[in-house]
Amino acid sequence: MWKSKDIYYISDSTGVLAINLGQSLICQFPEINFHEEKFPFIKTAAEAQSTLEYILQRSSGRLPIIFSTLVEPKIRNIFDHPQVELFDVCEVFLGRLENCLEAKALMMPGFARQLDDVSMARRVEAINYCLSHDDGTKLDEYNEADVLILGVSRAGKTPVSVYLSSNMGLKAANYPLTNSELDRYFLPEDVSRNRKKAVGLTTSPELLSSMRQKRYPNSNYARRSACIQELEQAKQIFLKYNIPVIDTAGKSIEEIAAQISQEIGLYKKSNQLR
Repeated sequence: MWKSKDIYYISDSTGVLAINLGQSLICQFPEINFHEEKFPFIKTAAEAQSTLEYILQRSSGRLPIIFSTLVEPKIRNIFDHPQVELFDVCEVFLGRLENCLEAKALMMPGFARQLDDVSMARRVEAINYCLSHDDGTKLDEYNEADVLILGVSRAGKTPVSVYLSSNMGLKAANYPLTNSELDRYFLPEDVSRNRKKAVGLTTSPELLSSMRQKRYPNSNYARRSACIQELEQAKQIFLKYNIPVIDTAGKSIEEIAAQISQEIGLYKKSNQLR
């Protein structure tokens, strides 16, 4: 068994798909150390050849692994070298998909990622909405939101809201549950009225305490007992208003966003980056 392995992500676009695919696979081998590098926007044969030479020199015959989403066969074939292990997404899937659909693929790098003016305008609008409706501001405009995220302080509301708006084109607002709501097990009318598109975030008391300690060390706010109490009070509010809850402990922002989409039946309004 290899103790370490070099991993390279090669793409004619941003490389996000290659990275996501590769990392979702190599994480199944925690006993191996991986050195990872990415090479996006490989557009020409010269760039491909230069990149391959770097990889061969850097990995010194250790059979590095390449995850590729290169579309152009002539460029892709440059990496089909006996001293590397090539995992090519397009070669594996496009040919089979052409047969299934009885049609020829466009073979255009990054084509699915090109946003038209309408899509770009929608995404910009969603980002502006998110930024202006962060942390409980402008409650009277919650009717315009696609999703409303609730949770106690430091539960991860803002980063998830930003991801939903910037990557999925969704108008995301977030509302903090403070002592005013927690002690009364109550939500304001503007929030309650929009609860069908609301999702509650929770986490473990340990993680919440750790996050708060970084902000306000040794404070009552960061005490584990305070975190336990607030999380339990928030849970009761979510139950009272029939709001679905997502536990964010140990999950990435992408995972949380995907779960939110599933919980309230949202669909992506813009494509993910390839």
